[in-house]
Amino acid sequence: MTGLEEMKQQSAAPRQNVPRRAALWRARRRRFFKYCAWSCALMIAWFVWVQTSVWLFSRGKNFDQIEAVPGQQVGLVFGCDDKFQGRDNLYFVYRIEAAAALWHAGKLQCLIVSGDNRSPHYNEPLKMKQALVAKGVPPHKVVCDYAGLRTLDSVLRCKKVFGISECIVISQKFQNERAICIGRSHDMRVIGFNARDVEGRGGRKTKVRELGARVMMWLDLHVLHTEPKHLGPRIILPL
Repeated sequence: MTGLEEMKQQSAAPRQNVPRRAALWRARRRRFFKYCAWSCALMIAWFVWVQTSVWLFSRGKNFDQIEAVPGQQVGLVFGCDDKFQGRDNLYFVYRIEAAAALWHAGKLQCLIVSGDNRSPHYNEPLKMKQALVAKGVPPHKVVCDYAGLRTLDSVLRCKKVFGISECIVISQKFQNERAICIGRSHDMRVIGFNARDVEGRGGRKTKVRELGARVMMWLDLHVLHTEPKHLGPRIILPL
């Protein structure tokens, strides 16, 4: 073989490898997209399962009618601001109405109003207590929990600070469902009384945020094992 022929063979070898490299690249790309597709499918399935499991786990433990609620409970009302953009916050209004109705129906021994007290000028529990007293609930039967920063904090502080393992949560249905899951995951007997829901654009936006809240709840319970941010000494309830 002459030197010229050897040079031709050497120059042809890289060209022969080009189709092989292209085929390998296409195979790797297909595997990558298949992996991404399966990962997305699994994430969607997990997301749907989390949303559905909250509903299934709380089914039969949420009540819309006062007559169906077992009596002699400690009520836990979840906090929110009483005003929104200068107007009455309907979530606040409806929760207070539901809690007052339970009290006057003789279903409650006392009430815990749990919310955020991040500054001297922002005090959800105090506003809730004042609203309940204005509706005829005795002030000594309403206990303020100033460290209810999240639903998880409010529920777990009932057990760890107030010393109760059984209560009825009072809020809109979507939050009650999540609170029941949190309580039952910590060996608490939690049921819910559903306050009237908020309709319209504001209500829809809240329900969209609730999807993320349920994912965070699942992570808190099963991965992060989150505890309340603030605990403290035992508080005796006026039972």
